[in-house]
Amino acid sequence: MIEPLIPEAWRRGPGVVAVIGLGKSGVAATQLLARERVRVYASDASDHPYGGETVAALKRLPGVEVEVGRHDLARIRQAVGVIVSPGVPPDAPPIAAARHAGVEIVSELDFGFRGLAAAGGTRCIAITGTNGKTTTTALIAHLLTAAGLRSTTAGNIGRPMTDLVLTRERFEWLSVEVSSFQLHDSPNFAPEIGVLTNLAPDHLDRYPSADAYYADKRLLFRNATGESLWVLNADDPLVLKLSNGVAGRRVLFSLAKDADASYDKPSRTLRLGGEPLLKRDELQLLGDHNIANALAGALAVHEAGVPPPLIAEGLRSFRPLPHRLEPVGEYAGVLWINDSKATNIAATTVAVIAMERPYVLLLGGRHKGEPYTSLAPLLAARCRLVIAYGEAGPLVEQDLKEKVPLERGTTLEDVVARARRAARPGDAVLLSPACSSYDMFKNYEERGATFRRLAQEP
Repeated sequence: MIEPLIPEAWRRGPGVVAVIGLGKSGVAATQLLARERVRVYASDASDHPYGGETVAALKRLPGVEVEVGRHDLARIRQAVGVIVSPGVPPDAPPIAAARHAGVEIVSELDFGFRGLAAAGGTRCIAITGTNGKTTTTALIAHLLTAAGLRSTTAGNIGRPMTDLVLTRERFEWLSVEVSSFQLHDSPNFAPEIGVLTNLAPDHLDRYPSADAYYADKRLLFRNATGESLWVLNADDPLVLKLSNGVAGRRVLFSLAKDADASYDKPSRTLRLGGEPLLKRDELQLLGDHNIANALAGALAVHEAGVPPPLIAEGLRSFRPLPHRLEPVGEYAGVLWINDSKATNIAATTVAVIAMERPYVLLLGGRHKGEPYTSLAPLLAARCRLVIAYGEAGPLVEQDLKEKVPLERGTTLEDVVARARRAARPGDAVLLSPACSSYDMFKNYEERGATFRRLAQEP
């Protein structure tokens, strides 16, 4: 049974509800609490939270106190409840303090889902996985919309769930990206359809082990019932293992075998339910991993009631998202590709496998815990040069210097200049860092935008 939007303890308790993180999700959650006349303490560790000017407006709301640049852990320990924004890890100090004090913690995703349920509910397709979830989430929303259904993205991309409650907009379907961090504290979240794209070690800078990370991913199935539908990657043993014993019906997608949605490589045809869906060349996305994303998306929307001809039309009209194997231009015969969203080894691996021409690889940023040695065999075939940079530069060099041609760079400007000198006509320059961006940029979007600008300069 779904809890009410505002638990009685939150209204009657002497303390405040603490909102941790003031990006757009934290801002929307604070506004919704204020509308419901709940006292709020909202905080962000950054002096310049991503909520921007909206944060100043929060301070004028009755019953709302806002603090930027720090979290008051004592106040958070005394809160009657905590709402945590999507990017805040479960072990972050304010969350750890609340957990230790026995304070109820829910994600902004869960809070918004409760609000939607209280308003009559909206059907959700939830997408998670290590890689491909953002592209798949956007693709599913695109396919639903192209088929004439009122749909939008929400969750970890698109609009915060609480914003949908605030505006009282109604959709037939939501395509919701959910991260492991969000799933950790979402006891009420129960999508009609769940998609698990793939699994690989990630966030090992914030999780004690890969198993702990996978355990949070498994929380996608926390509220499974016999009516649930799960779209799963048949080529990923970890995905199949994680979903063992889960209630509901499973449908599978595969690049390598017969499945509910599959890829016939000899004929270069995507198939759905055993029937041809569209030709590979009609899909405007680089790499086999994006064929898998397309198959997952097709299966999900087919289960939502969209017929195959409309799915095929939607797949033809979908375009790459920014920072995800995004071609940003071809200059002097060199194709420049922005894959800044590749913040782990698994994501860079799929990008490297997608390359069909010689390339220069830009690799580095803030290290996330995995060695880079597994990339070496994949780079042997077509990689002309690796340019290592950022905080992880010495580790990249240590792991790869004897295995592939390698240079060290400094700023991204320097790295791009080195790549321009090294690349030859017919080559590609691939920014696929396998690291987070936080050593040099505020996020991967800023890193990718800087790369795009530098690549397009004469």
